Amino acid sequence: MPPAGIPGRIRVRMTARPIDEPHRVSSPLELLFDLTFVVAIAAVTAQFAHSIAAGHALDGLVLFLLVFFSIWWAWMNFTWFASSYDTDDVPYRLLTMVQMAGVLVLAAGVPTAADHDDFRIVTLGYLIMRIGLVAQWLRAAVEDPPRRRTALRYAAGITILQAGWVLRLVLVETGVLTSWSALLLFFVGLVVLELAVPPWAERTGATTWHPHHIGERYGLFTIILLGESVLSATTAVEGALAAGGVSGSFVTVAFSGLVLLFALWWLYFLQPAGEGLSDRRHRSYLWGYGHYGIFACLAALGAGLEVAVEQSGHALAASPLVIGYAVAIPVAVFIALLRAVHVCLVAQPVIRPVVLVSCVVVILLLPLGAAPLGVAAVVAATAAVCVLLVAATIAPGLQVRPQEVNR
Repeated sequence: MPPAGIPGRIRVRMTARPIDEPHRVSSPLELLFDLTFVVAIAAVTAQFAHSIAAGHALDGLVLFLLVFFSIWWAWMNFTWFASSYDTDDVPYRLLTMVQMAGVLVLAAGVPTAADHDDFRIVTLGYLIMRIGLVAQWLRAAVEDPPRRRTALRYAAGITILQAGWVLRLVLVETGVLTSWSALLLFFVGLVVLELAVPPWAERTGATTWHPHHIGERYGLFTIILLGESVLSATTAVEGALAAGGVSGSFVTVAFSGLVLLFALWWLYFLQPAGEGLSDRRHRSYLWGYGHYGIFACLAALGAGLEVAVEQSGHALAASPLVIGYAVAIPVAVFIALLRAVHVCLVAQPVIRPVVLVSCVVVILLLPLGAAPLGVAAVVAATAAVCVLLVAATIAPGLQVRPQEVNR
């Protein structure tokens, strides 16, 4: 690839990048691409927080999972494509910008989808994102003959499924499908088919994604989601301060939320994924798809923490039990899924099963005490359990072995 700043950068032949390319890191364009997802995630997280606070947590959860899948799937598809075919030339950058525009359109449609069950703008944003990616795959098909069939399969599969998304919207708008049947079609039909496209496409030839690059990209997206949780909690803190609602429970929730997020960050990065992906490339689907739950839990935790901070200043329609579980469930599922994706890549994950199960059970029981003890106590206890999990996980590595002392 020609260095930046020379005329050759305008157009670079799109061929597969080496699997073992040294010093492969996220490009500035990928980091900019991620920033557009900050807006979309913030929109869906804020809407979920409003639903929890209003006492409609289950209804809000359905919308959250639906829209978050669209966000995550678009990000994931671009990330793996870029790992194989990033040319960073002018056409590549412009098509990436198209996908970024689609993310922003989708984010703009989240409030309308939540308030009026109108998914037209969300669907339009998703369609724009996918059109940009289809164009990228068609370019790869033209310029990388050895993997042309794979690229064409990706392009065809994505295109057909976008027609399915539009058809679903039309059937809903014309009254053929009720809202619940439309949701069933989405989760049972479109989601399953979307997830099936990559394995089907790569049966004719695997793409050359870079394991350490993919591991870094997922790690960066995890940090973005943790940052969204900080943003959500900060928004609630600002509201409480403006209303003069500073109290002991307010301080407890705010501090415990920070400790909780730090502990989850620590747990996620205890076991880097690059080496495991390099050794077990055939497990990449399980690892990559499993991150939908991990990422969704982090985003949902942001909504739960926002509501927990908000309730410390004034009463909400949601009960303390519901608010407690809005924090506890994302944390428990995150911990369980984190070990599950580690099992895909390494023989001995650092989080031991007995310790993990014990922590998950305790975290899920804690909200039962929310009514008598308060939500602040539940959040503080959840953070404490996660800190203990970190300590129990890293403690064996801190022990000094006799031979090391002799040295």
